[in-house]
Amino acid sequence: MSLIGAELRKVLGLPTARIGLVLGVLLSPLVVLINAPAVRRGGYADSDTGLVELGVGLIGPMILGVVIVSSELTSTGDEAPRARQLTATLLATPRRLRLLTAKTAALMLLVAAQATVATAATVGLTHVLHGDQVPVPAWARLAAVVVYWVLLALLAYAITLIAHNGIVPLTFLIVNSTFVSFSYLLTKVTKAAAYLPDIVGAQMFIRGADFPVRIPPVTAGLVMSAWIAAFLAVGAFIFLRRDA
Repeated sequence: MSLIGAELRKVLGLPTARIGLVLGVLLSPLVVLINAPAVRRGGYADSDTGLVELGVGLIGPMILGVVIVSSELTSTGDEAPRARQLTATLLATPRRLRLLTAKTAALMLLVAAQATVATAATVGLTHVLHGDQVPVPAWARLAAVVVYWVLLALLAYAITLIAHNGIVPLTFLIVNSTFVSFSYLLTKVTKAAAYLPDIVGAQMFIRGADFPVRIPPVTAGLVMSAWIAAFLAVGAFIFLRRDA
């Protein structure tokens, strides 16, 4: 627990991580607020309103998932350009699996708290703005949103472990989740793409979107979890064997 606490303090001390926390909490309610007039005029409100907008906030957990690893890989200063935080971290905690477990737990706790606040704020604001047009989702759907955020943060984390670099994974993940969803485009080519982690996971709580394959929420969660477990296993294997 002390190591988890140390990892939490370390990541919260990073300016980029704090930006990720703020963006994750504020972006989705802001989008709901901006879209509200158009939604009311067009009568677009449905049971997914508010939940869909939570996809924008995923930038936050993705940033956290990347920087908790990439911060260890950056140079500590110009005087020693090859020295990195990871070297000092491993000197303090030489058992790499223990370190990795603590980092994973710290990330999950941080993102779960972030997702809970963001979901409550977004769903609450949606209900205030649209009233009975958008009923408050069942607790199971809200919990699924939190799980989805945590799993995508872990995906970003695992990819960064594998790539040993933060810039490429973060750029790809942000573009894929906000500007052009390569996963969604692939679903237009093959229905098998509906089982990619970010697409299948959304079916845990989204009901009305145009998915090429309808997957029950529990099954969707299990499939996404299997993807993340596989990525984490590969990332851990590489981290345990790579030179510091």
